[in-house]
Amino acid sequence: MPDDLYRRYQAAHRALTAHTSTCTHCTDTARCPDGQRLFELFARLQDAYLTRQRDQRRR
Repeated sequence: MPDDLYRRYQAAHRALTAHTSTCTHCTDTARCPDGQRLFELFARLQDAYLTRQRDQRRR
């Protein structure tokens, strides 16, 4: 069963993908304010998840 951090990370990715698929202002290099907020949330959660994975492998 996936842990909470992984679920939040994946939910943020789904929210970002849903937003960018319908937003006419968002591109790969520029985002509207909502798109930027979603991207930053996704990036923070992804970084936290990958850092934790890396740390667990080092143990």
